[in-house]
Amino acid sequence: WEGQNSFIINPSEAGWSGGERGGPFWIAPALSSVLIIITIVDLVGNSLVILSVLRNRKLQNTGNMFLVNLALADLVVALYPYPLILMAIFHNGWALSETHCKASGFVMGLSVLGSVFNITPIAINRYCCICHSLGYQKIYRAWNTTLYICLIWVFTVIALVPNFFMGSLKYDPRNYSCTFIQTANAHYTIAMVVIHFLVPITIVTYCYLRIWVLVIQSRRRVKLAIKPRLKPSEVWNFLTMFVVFVIFAISINPLDMASRVPDGLFTTSYFLAYFNSYLNAIIYGLFNQNFWKEYKKILLVLWIPRYFFQDSSKDGTNSQRNKPDALHIETNNLEDSGAP
Repeated sequence: WEGQNSFIINPSEAGWSGGERGGPFWIAPALSSVLIIITIVDLVGNSLVILSVLRNRKLQNTGNMFLVNLALADLVVALYPYPLILMAIFHNGWALSETHCKASGFVMGLSVLGSVFNITPIAINRYCCICHSLGYQKIYRAWNTTLYICLIWVFTVIALVPNFFMGSLKYDPRNYSCTFIQTANAHYTIAMVVIHFLVPITIVTYCYLRIWVLVIQSRRRVKLAIKPRLKPSEVWNFLTMFVVFVIFAISINPLDMASRVPDGLFTTSYFLAYFNSYLNAIIYGLFNQNFWKEYKKILLVLWIPRYFFQDSSKDGTNSQRNKPDALHIETNNLEDSGAP
């Protein structure tokens, strides 16, 4: 344990009381129970999102490629960092090596920053689809969208790599996890706040304000018996992603101020933020009928395996009866798909 002290946060670095984790006896069982539930729902929910897009042709469009990417960013934390946090809670301290600590913190950073960098282009995608629909197909071709997604992860990795050279990835007993220590480098912290919070919030707010203006204008056109520019499905898709953005902004914002609050509130804010990793899947199901129907089909297949073969044969028969061309498929996707 002596050799591991170098990657454990000092009291002076965050203003906590130091020593072993204190507090009432029920804190560790409560936190571990909450994290177990979050991990399970995260794995199930985001897997459902990915499988739904893979199975349902109505959901297979360039807009939903960003949703799958966001689901992957949320899924990765349930596969590695969350189990290690559970181990730290059970042992009342970090029981693994420094390598695992740094890797866990890096993966957590990939997920959080990757989510931000996904939610921002989703807002831009919705803005282009609704406010500049004529040029949407040209901007968001399948190849272009794949390139955009690759760039998202490249920028995410570039933003996080400096942590390894500044020694800012350390274990913090207040939240039982290895995380970015804000006091390690003031300039890097300021840059991360700008890149991680201010710039995305500005871009997303602008995009959704413009869309809101168009939605209001569309409703006025309906009242005046003029053909509206927006279809109801486009409005619902916009509302879905707007809710995703609002919940993400609320849950992630306390982390930027975490070092300035009491230990109890710090831990609570972190665990509340963990809920965000599975809420997106629930929001898609509540707001989008295509996702909800696909969720039920997938769960039914898991519960009654023979339904899979019935469903597959039915899909095969339907596809033989009507084989729409590529233009027809893309038109349907834009009109009534579950695009974000």
